[in-house]
Amino acid sequence: MAEAADFQGTSASPARRWLRRTTALLAGAPLLAGLVQLPAAGSAHAEEATAALADADSGSVAVAVDSLTPSAPTDGDTVTVSGTVTNHGKRTVTDAHVGLRVGPPLDTRSSVDAIAKDSDDLQGSISPEIDNKYTEKFSELTPGVAEHFNISVPVDELNLGNDGVYEFAVSLSGETSAQPWEQILGIRRTFLPWQPDEADTKTKTTALWPLVSTTHMAAETGPNEEQTPVFLNDDLAKEISPGGRLNQMVTLGKDLDVTWVVDPDLLASVDAMTGSYRVRDGDQTTAGTHQTVAKQWLADLQDAVADEEVVALPFADPDLASLAHNGTDVTGSLSQLKEATDVVANTVEPILHVRPSTEFAWPVEGAVDRSIVKVATSAGADKVIARSDSLQETDALPYTPSAARPIGGGTTAVVADARMSTAFEGDLTTASASTLAVQRFLAQSLGLGLQTDKQRSMVIAPQRTPSGSQARAMAEGLRALQSGTWSQSQKLAAAAAAKPDPDAATKVPGISSYPSALRKKELPRSAFVESARTQDALDSFKVVLSDPSRVVTPFGRALNRELSVSWRGRAAEAESFRAGVKSYLDGLTGRVRLIDKSETKLSGRSATIPVTVQNNLVQDVGPLVLRLTSTNPTRLEIDGARYEEQPISVSGGHSQSVKFTTSANANGRATVIAQLYTTDGRPYGKPVTFDVKVTEITATVMLVIGGGVLLLVLAGFRMYTQRKRAAARAAEKAEPGEDRAEGDEGDSGESQASENADDDPEQPSDPTPDTAAESDDPSGTGERVDR
Repeated sequence: MAEAADFQGTSASPARRWLRRTTALLAGAPLLAGLVQLPAAGSAHAEEATAALADADSGSVAVAVDSLTPSAPTDGDTVTVSGTVTNHGKRTVTDAHVGLRVGPPLDTRSSVDAIAKDSDDLQGSISPEIDNKYTEKFSELTPGVAEHFNISVPVDELNLGNDGVYEFAVSLSGETSAQPWEQILGIRRTFLPWQPDEADTKTKTTALWPLVSTTHMAAETGPNEEQTPVFLNDDLAKEISPGGRLNQMVTLGKDLDVTWVVDPDLLASVDAMTGSYRVRDGDQTTAGTHQTVAKQWLADLQDAVADEEVVALPFADPDLASLAHNGTDVTGSLSQLKEATDVVANTVEPILHVRPSTEFAWPVEGAVDRSIVKVATSAGADKVIARSDSLQETDALPYTPSAARPIGGGTTAVVADARMSTAFEGDLTTASASTLAVQRFLAQSLGLGLQTDKQRSMVIAPQRTPSGSQARAMAEGLRALQSGTWSQSQKLAAAAAAKPDPDAATKVPGISSYPSALRKKELPRSAFVESARTQDALDSFKVVLSDPSRVVTPFGRALNRELSVSWRGRAAEAESFRAGVKSYLDGLTGRVRLIDKSETKLSGRSATIPVTVQNNLVQDVGPLVLRLTSTNPTRLEIDGARYEEQPISVSGGHSQSVKFTTSANANGRATVIAQLYTTDGRPYGKPVTFDVKVTEITATVMLVIGGGVLLLVLAGFRMYTQRKRAAARAAEKAEPGEDRAEGDEGDSGESQASENADDDPEQPSDPTPDTAAESDDPSGTGERVDR
C-alpha cells in the first residue's frame, strides 16, 4: 500500500480495496454471517464516506521550500534543503516525515514550465524517496501549526546521472485518523540543475539591471535665482533610503556582471535632491530634508557603474507603444521623443561619470510591432530590445536562437528570452516563492544551454521596476548563474553585435498582434493632444523671455515626463500631472499681462491713450508688440489708421505704459482692443477691450458759440453806451448854465466810453484742457486722455 501511495499520489483506491477485502472475508465466514446484516446500500454509503475522508486529507499539508543550497550543485557538494510543513487539515497528522525525491531529467523547457505551474500537485507521477536516512520525522503535526525541517544530503546520494534539469521534490508523508496508513499528504516540486563540469560551449548571457522609477518632480520651481525644484511627494526619498527598492538595486547590482539600464530622469531627480528642494504638501510646499541620502545613493551608484556598461533610455522613459499607437498623428509628439533622447548626453555622464549608450530602445515588456519599431528608431536608436513572446519563433526551430535579429532598415532586434525574463515576477515576498523562482530560472537557463551544442547569446530583460523582494531573488539567481558551469556573462552591445542565427524569426508582427492587456494601459490620444497644446504655449512664452532656459528646461522635462511609461495603469494620476503642468505654465504666462482699462473719455479732436503692460516675472520680457485696434475707425482712428503697433520690453517686477495717438471724427462711443503679440505675430495673453467715449466740439459748434458770445458782447456794449448817454442827459438838465462844460464832458465821456469799449470786453482764450497730464499709471474709471 505504501508503494501504491508513492506512485499514485492518492489514498482513495487503497481504501476501497481494503474495504472490499474486509467485506468479502466477513461475508464468507459462516460464524459471522449474523453480524453482516447491513444492506448493500449501507456498505456503499460507508465506502463513499471513507473515500471522501481520504480525499479531504489528500494535500492537506503545505510544504514550503525556503532554501535550497547550492542552487546548482557540483561533484562533492552537499545539498541542504530547509523549509516548513504546515497542516491545513482538520485532523492531526501522526508518524509524519519529510523526504526528498528526485525524478528523471526533463527533456524540454516546456516541461519545466508545466511542473512549475503545479508544483504542489499530488495527482501527477511522484518519484520514490531517496534513502530514508535523509528525512526529518515528526511524531505529529497539529492543524494550523508550521513545523520547520532541515535536511542535508550528499549530492552523490541523489543518484544524478547525465547533465540536465532534474525534478526535485520535498514531500510530507504521514497518517491521519481517517487514513491510518502512510500516505503523501503534501509535496513541493522544484528543480535541481546538474552540470558538474564546465560546459564545452557556454551560453553567453546578458542580464539587464534596470534603474527606473516613476515620475517624482513637478514642473514647478521656486521663483528664486536657483529655481528650487519641487517634488510631487517624498516617495523617491523612501526608494533610495537604506532598505528602499532603489537602494537595494544599487547594493545588489554592484556585485553582479550586468548591463545597467538607467532612466536619466531618475538620475536628474536624485541629483536635484542633493541640494535645496521642496516637497508638495497639499496646497503648500515644505523643505526637503533628504540631501544626505541622495548624495550617498549617487555615490554608491557611481561606484557600482564604474567601468561597467550603461544603457540610457530617453529622458523619463517615454512610452514608445503608446506613442506609436496613439500619438504619431499629433503634431510635435515625435519631437518630444527626439528631445528626450538628445538631453541624455547632458544628464547621465555629468552625474555618473560614464558615457552611456543611447543606441537601444526598450518598449514595454519587449512587445513590438512594426509601428513601435518605426517610432523607436525615429529618435536615433538602431537597436530595439524585444522579447521572444512577441517576436516568436516558428515551430520548426527546435532550440532557442541567439538574441540578435536583423529586422530590416539597418535595425537590429535584440530578443530577450521570455521565460528567463519573467522568472522573477509575481509575489516573491516569501522565502519559498523566491527559492522556487531561482531554481526555475536556473533550470530554464541550463535547459536552453543543453538544447544544442551551438554557442548562443541570450538576453534577460526583467520588469522595469522590480520590487525589493523581486530584486533580491533576481540577484540570487544571477549570482548562481554567473558562478555556474554552463553560462558566461556578456555585455548588451556584444549580444547585439553577435552573428544572427539564419533560421531565427526576423519578421516583426503587425499591430493586430500587440497584446490587448498592454493596449488597455496605454496613454490615450488625448494625452498627446494636451501635451502638444502645452508645448505650443511654451513656445509662445519662451520667445518673450530674456532668459528662456529658466522656463524651457523645467517645462521641457515636465513634458517628457507626461509621456512616461510609469503612467501605465495610472490614468487618473497621469491626467492630474498633465493638468498641473498646463496650469502652472498658464500661471507664469499670465504674469505678463495687459492692465485692464475702463471707459476712456476723449475730449477734443485728438488725444493720446496709455496702455500698460505688467511683468510680475523675475526676469525681463520682450521684445513684445503691443497693438491697439479701433473697432470703429470711422469714429476713432489710431494714429490715422485702424490700428497701431509699438514694441515694448518690461523689466522684471515692473510695469510699462505705451501711449497711442488717437483722432476723433465723430462723437459717440468706440470700442478699442489692446493685444500683445510675439515678434513672429502670434497673440500673447488675453486681449483687453475698453470703450472710448468721444465728446469732440466741432467747427460748426465753435462758430455758433463764437457768434453767440459776440452778440452778447455787442449787446452789453450797447447797454453800456445807452446808460452813459442817459446819465449825461440827466446831468445837463440838472445844470443848465454849464453848457460848454457839459459839452466838453460829453466829449470826454464819449471818448472814454470809446476807450472802455476797446478795453473792457476780454477776448476769450483757449479753453483749459480737460484732460490730465500724461501718466504711466493705469487709466481709472471715467478717465480722460492726453490730447
